[in-house]
Amino acid sequence: MRIKVGDIEIQSIVEMEGPFLPPEKMFGEEIGAAFEPYRAELEPWSLDPETGRLIFKFQSYLVRTPHHTALIDTCIGCNKTIAGFKRWANRDDDTWMKNLRAAGVQPEEIDYVFCTHLHVDHAGWNTQLRDGRWVPSFPNAKYVFARTEYAASEKEAGDTFRESVLPVMEAGQAVLVDMDHAVDDQLWLQPTPGHTPGHCAVTIASNGERASMCGDLIHTPIQCLHPEWSPAFDADKEAARQTRRAYLEERCEAGDLMLTAHFPTPSVGRVVPRDDAFRFAFEK
Repeated sequence: MRIKVGDIEIQSIVEMEGPFLPPEKMFGEEIGAAFEPYRAELEPWSLDPETGRLIFKFQSYLVRTPHHTALIDTCIGCNKTIAGFKRWANRDDDTWMKNLRAAGVQPEEIDYVFCTHLHVDHAGWNTQLRDGRWVPSFPNAKYVFARTEYAASEKEAGDTFRESVLPVMEAGQAVLVDMDHAVDDQLWLQPTPGHTPGHCAVTIASNGERASMCGDLIHTPIQCLHPEWSPAFDADKEAARQTRRAYLEERCEAGDLMLTAHFPTPSVGRVVPRDDAFRFAFEK
């Protein structure tokens, strides 16, 4: 998938796509009855009719501006411990890295890596295991971490911090910034806390056109219809609800293109009104 935003080219770099979690596991048993009216319209593109699981895509966005080559999020990676989610532990599938190279970009050519937040499936390819050590995958890149997010990840001190974040800091490639940091007038962060304390969307702008990568502020299209549905993964569910609705209202009013982390293919679209909430209109 390649799209243009003014003079900027954006391409999805996919690691995997398929059934992930059932709605009741994602949002809690209490939404079961409320979810049923939407089942028919979500199948089979966003909800797998055979397993009853929501379909998730795990991807990064390669952003090529006239001045920079950047990545937004880096998916799951290989050889990670991931004690809390064993299906992703100790992977040896380097499909994501092969897809990056197939897009015509070598790791050495990446100037910036933006992490919307520092969860396992958004920071994994930050590093690779070489000779028993975790080293940055992109040796010439500046890794842009929101200062608040880094502090929260450091405090948690989990596998992802140890394997995918701290080695970047130790290599001198991490740049800790405010949650509204701007690289230039084409790339900047927007604070979207709730899923994690320092979660940020990434805005891309050129020639009067604009796109926003929402990260895990919104996981699945059903949350456009129900912004109040916060998944189990949200650290502060109430803050995430408020941020999600405000973000959707802003995208709807501005008509910005929205790039999603986990929506099924084609993953990119615009937010349009529906009743007292919203609908995600996929780009064709």
